[in-house]
Amino acid sequence: MDYHSRKDTADFDVNAFEKASLDRIGMIPEIIVRYRSTYFNHVMGGGYSAGYYSYTWAEVLDADAYQSFVETGDIYNQERATAFRKNILEKGDSEDPMVLYRTFRGKDPNPDALLKSRGLK
Repeated sequence: MDYHSRKDTADFDVNAFEKASLDRIGMIPEIIVRYRSTYFNHVMGGGYSAGYYSYTWAEVLDADAYQSFVETGDIYNQERATAFRKNILEKGDSEDPMVLYRTFRGKDPNPDALLKSRGLK
């Protein structure tokens, strides 16, 4: 989020900026940053930026679909599994994906399922 809130990019030092951001949030040295800012150059400068967030939307659909199983009290619920197979997997790209999802789930996907799975709600 620090990148998105920047207003001045003159004389920008990515490594110093990243270190300052991590210091600000209290990142301890024992936790090594796995992906540096520059690893995402293809996202920010390669025309892929909006497409990158489609992964998050896929995670919303995944979490919400899983929630439909949880709501039955049985994550192995055969009726839900059959509905998923018939309404999503068997249909492929034969109809609009959101129409297929709504048919399977009976409603729009709820992003709260992803927030809950990540411990944010």
